[in-house]
Amino acid sequence: MKSKDWCAFLGVALAVLMSAERLSGASAATPAERGKATVVIDARKTSEPISKYIYGQFIEHLGRCIYGGIWAEMLEDRKFFFPVTDKYDPYVGTDRLPKDALIPAVGASPWQIIGPPGSVTMVKEQPFVGEHSPLIAAGSGIRQRDLGLVKGKNYVGYVWLKAQKKAGPIELSLAWGNGQRDRQTLRIRRVRDSYRKHDFRFTAGANTDKGMLEIKIAGGPCFVGTVSLMPADNIKGMRADTLKLLKELNAPVYRWPGGNFVSGYDWRDGIGDRDRRPPRKNPAWVGIEHNDFGLDEFVAFCREVGTEPLIVVNTGFGDPHSAAEEVEYANGSPGTEMGRLRAKNGHFRPYNVKMWGIGNEMYGRWQLGAIQLAHYTQKHNLTVHAMRKVDPTIKVVGVGALGGRDPFNPKEERTWSFAMLEQCADTMNFISEHFYVGSNPDLLKHVRSIPDRVKERADGHRELRRKLPDAARKDIRISLDEWNYWHRDYVYGDLGCVYSLRDGLGIAA
Repeated sequence: MKSKDWCAFLGVALAVLMSAERLSGASAATPAERGKATVVIDARKTSEPISKYIYGQFIEHLGRCIYGGIWAEMLEDRKFFFPVTDKYDPYVGTDRLPKDALIPAVGASPWQIIGPPGSVTMVKEQPFVGEHSPLIAAGSGIRQRDLGLVKGKNYVGYVWLKAQKKAGPIELSLAWGNGQRDRQTLRIRRVRDSYRKHDFRFTAGANTDKGMLEIKIAGGPCFVGTVSLMPADNIKGMRADTLKLLKELNAPVYRWPGGNFVSGYDWRDGIGDRDRRPPRKNPAWVGIEHNDFGLDEFVAFCREVGTEPLIVVNTGFGDPHSAAEEVEYANGSPGTEMGRLRAKNGHFRPYNVKMWGIGNEMYGRWQLGAIQLAHYTQKHNLTVHAMRKVDPTIKVVGVGALGGRDPFNPKEERTWSFAMLEQCADTMNFISEHFYVGSNPDLLKHVRSIPDRVKERADGHRELRRKLPDAARKDIRISLDEWNYWHRDYVYGDLGCVYSLRDGLGIAA
């Protein structure tokens, strides 16, 4: 369905549910009570306007949200974070995701050696990117399996190669079966003794979820720096089909990069030459952070789908100086140090990002870099002061939690949101609240659980305003920037829940 169709469907469904609820109590009503209802509307009286930012979206480097979802890269571990070994066993099971899941988690190298044991060596001296690069012996190669291919669809990519002495030819193949005709092969005649980028293009001959990309070295030993494979219809590295759907969704704002992820993320890892950005272990979740989708790509994504960016800075393992530099990279003129770096990376004009989140869920022990509440309010203030020195026009969202407590000081009587409003009212435009709800077998209770929790947050902050009149005068609004149903049946990658139409009714309610 298109977005308008969904709205119509959900509206009808909600009306049916509410009618059913009213009818369920009709038998107890008196004849007088079952009389005609009268509704009086005074059009001269208006209430608070609905924010244009309602129904914003949150994307995080988690599971298949970015890599495999928005980003079009088809290869896992394209920069060889994991060493390529004789043992090919790439998928791991976790307490959340079984090893045989539809979309399993990668916990070891997804590259399989073609050739005898020991024919691939991981060399740490002068790696192309990361900590090491694979050196493939003559007559051997590597392949990656489990690629989804569509018959007749074009795929583009490249490989960075360097000969140790003298190498060539190199065979690159895209395979959609095991027969000799079930593949397309290209040849690189000669590889130089310094890294060179070699582009390729393939057309799949069949539909399959078991496609393979192979790199075979016919001549002398050869280093592989990094590899990339994307559908040819990608838009600036992003999936065209995903962008089409997100444009229909028409969300007004997207929050990025996290989430728990941001508390261990260094934004500098995600800028510059994409192939030279370091691969890392995802600091908060399962799998690898390729650093292919960074600040520049996020802004490009927002422009493609027609939305506003909300960038969250790291107040976990991060520091005020790094946060200020991130603002300068996004918004500084080319005459500033970070603005000059942005221009060098191909983006001369400032992005003018106005909305910034200051950390994520810092009230939780699960959060990287979590500290005592009294210390965190100081860190928040220092961070915002540093950011506003760079750009005083930014709007910031502070970390809130209506019922949150100090994770390390049980004697602290203040709730997290209370202390943030009390100590940080001058350094916040908004205060965040998060919640997730589970499934309820009663349909009406299930649907109501979302609006009930929203009202709970709103009522709680009205009470805080009564207790904190100085903060109330600042008119700090709630930014409800994480909320959803959360089911425990993970299928679509790490924390990839299966949702239903009954969940959609609750979200629309």
